[in-house]
Amino acid sequence: MRRARRMKAAAMLLAGSMALAACASDEPESGSGGGGGGEGGDLQIGLAFDTGGRGDRSFNDSAVAGVEAAIQEHGGEVTELSPNADASNRADLLTQLADQGFNPIIAVGFAYSDVIGEVAEQYPDVTFAQVDGAVADAGSPGNLTGLLFAEEQGSFLAGVAAALKSETGHIGFVGGVETPLIQKFEAGYVAGAQAVNSGITIDRQYISPAGDFSGFNDPARGQIVAQGMYDAGADIVYHAAGGSGIGVFQAAAASGGRAIGVDSDQYQTVDDPALQAVIMTSMLKRVDNAVEAFIGEFVDGSVAGGEDERFDLESEGVGLATTGGFIDDIQGEIDDYRQQIIGGEIEVPTTP
Repeated sequence: MRRARRMKAAAMLLAGSMALAACASDEPESGSGGGGGGEGGDLQIGLAFDTGGRGDRSFNDSAVAGVEAAIQEHGGEVTELSPNADASNRADLLTQLADQGFNPIIAVGFAYSDVIGEVAEQYPDVTFAQVDGAVADAGSPGNLTGLLFAEEQGSFLAGVAAALKSETGHIGFVGGVETPLIQKFEAGYVAGAQAVNSGITIDRQYISPAGDFSGFNDPARGQIVAQGMYDAGADIVYHAAGGSGIGVFQAAAASGGRAIGVDSDQYQTVDDPALQAVIMTSMLKRVDNAVEAFIGEFVDGSVAGGEDERFDLESEGVGLATTGGFIDDIQGEIDDYRQQIIGGEIEVPTTP
């Protein structure tokens, strides 16, 4: 796959960018100068965040890292916008960026699927991309590219790691919002753990129901949910909960347990050494590489548009972080399962 080859070439994680902790806001934030779109012919990128915005040390910050890497290579600048408290202004954010002349515009998160298609049709000369959004779900506009991931494959490996390292035979999963996307993480994690130990106990709970996106930005509730799992006997909990994951790490630290991060290498992005010490690994969802590659193709004039691009284990679009060395002793077994997935011997489920 053309995109997969570019993906491998772009495998660079900017840990410094990921560690930025600026607060999310619905006011524009500009990097590398902050001018308006289209001035002087320079690359002008518009970035519309998911709930939690910049500083979530996970999903949104991974997109930031990709943009920053692209700017480092190609020059230009970025303006960032975050949704309001109830995320009702997502269409307004995209429209604002398009009106100001930004191109390309990248929407971060599946929740933009309800609005990005209509906006893209209103601005046919603007190139859009959506992380975690399929083009078909947005009405198939020709100027939209979907950046999709095989989250279930990376989560399968996270489940393998959890089952191999668990001393209690009891692990947990905390999802941010109960949606089909996050259920892919759950499904893969459960399948991986059960592949190692068919009798393992796996607690599963979501912070908020479908339609309530607060579950991605509520560390206090994330801590309560995870604490209940540790109290019940789980010794490792995997979260797919965005900014709420910090609460899962706090519960792990308080309980003497371990946790698995998501999207970014969260061992590198947390500030507190006590939390860093409990992060056994993270399921890497290389949003940074996908965003960087997309911007590179925009600069090259090679964006096809109207198509989805999928990033999986084979293209190194998902995987497990090894920072901290906590899973070094089981790397051989993890690699074996990885090759079985790539080779088609294991088909990972996408629904629980």
